[in-house]
Amino acid sequence: MKNIRFLSLLIVLILTFCGTIFLRSKDKTITNAPTNVILMIGDGMSIPQIYAAMLTIDTPTAFERFPVTGLAKTFSKSNKITDSAAAGTAIATGHKTKNGMIGMNTDSIPVPSILEILANKGKKTGIVVTCHVVHATPAAFLAKNIDRDNNYEIALDFANSDKLNVLIGGGKKYFAQRKDNRNLLDEMKAKDWAVYDTLTEVDTNKERIVVLSAPKHLDVYPKRGNFLPDAVKIALKSLDNNNKKGFFLMVEGSQIDFAGHNNDSAYLVHEMYDFNNTINIALDYAEKHPNTLIIVTADHETGGLTMIDPNEAYTETRFRWSTGSHSPLLVPVFAYGPGAECFSGVMDNTDIMKRILEIVK
Repeated sequence: MKNIRFLSLLIVLILTFCGTIFLRSKDKTITNAPTNVILMIGDGMSIPQIYAAMLTIDTPTAFERFPVTGLAKTFSKSNKITDSAAAGTAIATGHKTKNGMIGMNTDSIPVPSILEILANKGKKTGIVVTCHVVHATPAAFLAKNIDRDNNYEIALDFANSDKLNVLIGGGKKYFAQRKDNRNLLDEMKAKDWAVYDTLTEVDTNKERIVVLSAPKHLDVYPKRGNFLPDAVKIALKSLDNNNKKGFFLMVEGSQIDFAGHNNDSAYLVHEMYDFNNTINIALDYAEKHPNTLIIVTADHETGGLTMIDPNEAYTETRFRWSTGSHSPLLVPVFAYGPGAECFSGVMDNTDIMKRILEIVK
């Protein structure tokens, strides 16, 4: 009888203790849930590209400011080595798909992106890139298309969307120099978009802003100047303006990938320097706005970059490229802010979007 009473008391104590932990955990989740999310993608960037930046930048890099680090698998549904379309779709929608497909699952059925889901919850949204805005990665967050190269169709998806507040990058020709003779920028103006060619006079009080500063991709860094960090500053100011529900911003360091395809070490270092500066802008914002979660990751690695000592004497470091294409390397996931602890360990690239949605307020 005494044993039964003891076991009963023990069960009650365990249940009470577990219930207390659950309530505290639940309270903590609600209290610390982020309202703003900044997702930053270094296209073609893995550990070698990051360490290349660390070797060539004199001061500690932005990557060293992150308290949490994980790794993500990048394979697509059709290939062990992904392209940007499938990887971008996996990150944006949480669905694996075939190489070349945008915003669709393997059955060619459109699936919602994190940008669209959070827009439906009342959050403002933005996309900032250094490629043309209908390129594979940014397209995956808004467009639905069987082929990543259908740029003019993808531009229509952007122009017709009511889910986007800020769009900055290149690609003006796909909106204003079209074979169907439509000028999508004029159509966007009619829908109360504020349309600009440069960052110099952008009115961040406008509800919807598009800046297309080049016919296709922007110039390389440093020729384009501080376009990317300045564009992120403008986007953050606009998205934060009169906004109590928070925002989602996707930023891509697009031309890290171009440098890898070209096997151009100087190009790579310049683009990593620019992306590093841009990440610092986001981190500085998050330090002042503690309701902001920042995730920095990549879609895949490009170039098969490694670093060797050609003399085999541990005295010199040189970059070596093993391919002009992508590789199947794991990519890093850096996290800062409320919920950052959810992004440690090894995960699939589809998990990134799912974990953000689990914790965002």
